[in-house]
Amino acid sequence: MRISTPTRRALLGLALSVCSLTALAQTPAVFRLGIAPHTSARVILEMYQPLRAHLEKALGVPVEVVTAPDFTEFARRMLHQEYDIAVTTGHQARLAQTDADYVPLLTYSADFRAVALVAGNSKFKTAKDLVGKPVLGLSPTSLVTLWGQHWMKQNGNPDTLRYVSASDSVARLVLSGEAVAGFTSLANYQSLSRELQAQMRFLVISDPLAGRVYMLNKRQAARREQIDAALQTFALSAEGKSYFEKFKLEGYRKLKPKELEAMEPYAREVRTSLQ
Repeated sequence: MRISTPTRRALLGLALSVCSLTALAQTPAVFRLGIAPHTSARVILEMYQPLRAHLEKALGVPVEVVTAPDFTEFARRMLHQEYDIAVTTGHQARLAQTDADYVPLLTYSADFRAVALVAGNSKFKTAKDLVGKPVLGLSPTSLVTLWGQHWMKQNGNPDTLRYVSASDSVARLVLSGEAVAGFTSLANYQSLSRELQAQMRFLVISDPLAGRVYMLNKRQAARREQIDAALQTFALSAEGKSYFEKFKLEGYRKLKPKELEAMEPYAREVRTSLQ
C-alpha cells in the first residue's frame, strides 16, 4: 500500500515527538540544593561547591545550588516546594516541617549564635544606647534579625532594624559609620577577614539557637537513605573536612529532641510575614 506524502509527514512528526519525549524522560531531573541567603550569592555558590559536586556524584543526577534575594523570598520558595533540600536556620526549618512537610536530616555541630557587632572603638554598650540610631539586620525574617529585634525590645529599645542583603555588608556599613551596630551570625562574623574582625567587637552574643538545618523535600522521601549516606560520606571526605574547617562548622550532627519545636515562636513570625 502506498502512503501519501502528507501521511508520511504526519508519521515522521509523530515519531520525532515520541523520540523527544523518550529523551526527555531519560534526562535526569536537576536536584536543587537551596541555601538560605545568609551571605552573598557568590559566596554561597563557592561555599557549597564541594558538597554540590559530591552529591552530584553520589546521587547520579545534576545538582544545582540556588538561593534567593532575601530570607523572606527564600521561605516563600521553600514553601512552594522549589528545593529538594533546603538549608536554612532553625525557625525556617520549623516552618518547612510544619507547613510544607519537609523532613529534618541534620545540622552543623558548631553552635549557632546571633551577635550584634559594633566598631571596636564604639562607645555603645547597651540596647538603650542604640535608640534612634541606625542598626542593621539581614532581612525581616532572618533568625539573627528576629533575635536581635527581640533583644532590643526586651532591653528598652523599640526601634526597628534596617535591612541589608549580606553579612559582610553589615560589617562594612558599621565600620564606615553608616550604622552603629548590626546583627549577624557568629559563623558569618568568623568568615570575615581577620582585618575586619580586628576592627569590631560584640555588643551581645545570643545563647545557642538551632542553626542551619538540612531539610528534605517530601518528594525525595524515597531517596532519604541514599541522601543521608551521601551527606555522611561527604563529612568523612577530605573535601568535607576542609569545608567544615574553613567555615568553622565542626561537622554534621543529628538534631536534638524538640530542637526544632523550640523555634516555633520565630517560625510563627515568618508565617505571619508571608500572609
